Amino acid sequence: MDPEVTSGNRAQSFEAVRADTPAAVDRIFLDSAGSSLPPTPVLDVQLAHLRREAEIGGYRAAYERADDLEAGYGVFAELLGAAPDEIAFTDSATRSWLTAFDAVPLADGDRVLITEVEYAGNAVPLLRRAEETGATVETIPSDEHGQVDLDALRGLLDERVKLVSVVHVPTNGGLVNPVAGITAAAHEVGALVMLDACQSLGQFPVGLHDLGVDVLSGTGRKWLRGPRGTGVLAVRREVLPRLRPRLVDLYSGRWTSASDYELRDDARVFELWENSIAARLGLVEAARYALGLGLEAIAAEVDDRAKRLRAGLADLPGVRVRDLGERQCGLVTFTVDGVAAAEVKQRLVSQEITVTTSSLSSTRVDMTRRGLDEVVRASPHYFVSPEQVDQAIAAVSRIGR
Repeated sequence: MDPEVTSGNRAQSFEAVRADTPAAVDRIFLDSAGSSLPPTPVLDVQLAHLRREAEIGGYRAAYERADDLEAGYGVFAELLGAAPDEIAFTDSATRSWLTAFDAVPLADGDRVLITEVEYAGNAVPLLRRAEETGATVETIPSDEHGQVDLDALRGLLDERVKLVSVVHVPTNGGLVNPVAGITAAAHEVGALVMLDACQSLGQFPVGLHDLGVDVLSGTGRKWLRGPRGTGVLAVRREVLPRLRPRLVDLYSGRWTSASDYELRDDARVFELWENSIAARLGLVEAARYALGLGLEAIAAEVDDRAKRLRAGLADLPGVRVRDLGERQCGLVTFTVDGVAAAEVKQRLVSQEITVTTSSLSSTRVDMTRRGLDEVVRASPHYFVSPEQVDQAIAAVSRIGR
């Protein structure tokens, strides 16, 4: 596969983009599900703006890039299959998710449904809000593949369900939840659907309207290869009147008289005035970079590396691949018999192979159900060569022996 990409007016192949990731040449980087390596154009945009701020000050520097900042909404609208007025920017996926969730009206007797792979960063505020409002949080059972059981979901749904929180791809494994089916069922009873796309955005196509979800949150630092401290929130225009944003300021609202105000009527009602302009510009450049490569093409490359890694690990004595799901993606999780996941990680890091671990506390329901305390998580992006994947497999083999 050799698709063309235009970023900074340059045509590149997937092999050529490795030149934009110098650190990936001599090291084997398998942690794009954590915080990926940004390509050189993303870094250049950020550094250039920081230097400009040092020259003329932050306000003037931001004013110079006003058109580029505004264009960013259109870039992400294209990336997420949405309209520009359905896009908002934040400082993280967590901020995006929390800000939207906080705006969902909940009252005593209301029900919220979550998946078995719900992430701790969502579970804690869900439980806290339920405690405050008298709502309940209930878990949708998984099917034999580990993904949401759609029949079980339909059995749980009634008019008291106000929200279904869906993790697209869990932090502790490679499964992809059947979002479109979940959304269709939830909408039959009028429930809102919030999609945590933190681990899917940037590794394969994710569309707000294609999936039918009402709210979608994501980050820049993972598969999109953008800066840390950046996030995006997409909200369907039709559901905005149902939401009640509470964290608002002079950007999301306007002070109209001494005793009155009015809020914006687009997704930017979820934004705050202050933000890192350099990081925002880097995020938009990362989205352009991904669009230039093509999300379908990226997905094919990531899938190729993940399948190669999964198959190689599965053939090793004493190594167990832990991924579930009928459809799988770029996260590959495994354990090595007799060796703690943290120890596996450190031994690989000592060989310049970057992986991470995922623990019980991050996805408590799923990990408890499967009797797991921790797993090693590897996430090869398109800039990782097939030969590097094979080297990583060989390194794990030595640990297993």
